[in-house]
Amino acid sequence: MTFISYAQNFEDIRLWRALKHVENGFYIDVGANHPTDDSVTRAFYDRGWSGINVEPVPAYYEALRQQRPRDTNLQCAAGDNAEALTFYSIADTGLSTLDPAMARQHRDAGMQVQTQTVSSRTLSDICAAHVAGPIHFLKIDVEGHEETVLRSMDFNRWRPWILLIETPWERNQTWETLVTDAGYHPVVFDGINTFYLAEEHLNLKGAFDIPPCNLDEFQFNPGHRFVAPATELEQALLAERQRADRAEAQLHALRNSRSWRAIEKLRKVLVRG
Repeated sequence: MTFISYAQNFEDIRLWRALKHVENGFYIDVGANHPTDDSVTRAFYDRGWSGINVEPVPAYYEALRQQRPRDTNLQCAAGDNAEALTFYSIADTGLSTLDPAMARQHRDAGMQVQTQTVSSRTLSDICAAHVAGPIHFLKIDVEGHEETVLRSMDFNRWRPWILLIETPWERNQTWETLVTDAGYHPVVFDGINTFYLAEEHLNLKGAFDIPPCNLDEFQFNPGHRFVAPATELEQALLAERQRADRAEAQLHALRNSRSWRAIEKLRKVLVRG
């Protein structure tokens, strides 16, 4: 069966090479973003896996809830405390962040940055509530918030086999001792992410020794950034599909909002009157 890759930089191919022997595995995706576009977990979901998606952006959360019913989808951020946080949202990108410095950089670059308040939970609390077995991989993509997320995880109790942490352009991170002191070994840096193996699963290291290649027998999902649409019509259809998906997710988010419920309640009162 040909492997369909959705991830932006072959991450799912590397992970599948290491974990394809696992049936009905389990993942945690912190900063899950869209359920399909650039998703590291979609290919695993398609093959029977399930897991936890942590995503504070309402539109992406609603899309996950609609398209990933087998997953546990949480509309929150991961942090070192259960508290309300200021979240800087940049629509239709994977650049939304809790880091005010990064938000300023994006605003200075001309992007529209909106602020909202989101709830946060520690990663250990999330695991305690929703994990019942092995965690085969933990992916963290939180745009500058990595250290806070890592500090919220009890790696003595919860031992993901593989960690995948976004570290764009820079292999050396100040927070890396939080990972290495917990018994994780860096095995590959792909230019965007660093992969770590738990010391008890170093037998998987061989899967990361060479880059993804034709021997992995994969294809990109139609619409992947590495796949050019064959015609202008296909490109237009793809753009319309993506626009419709975003609109549907935004509509679901609106209908589940407090303001919408208040309007519906008022409308019923007016109709009865």
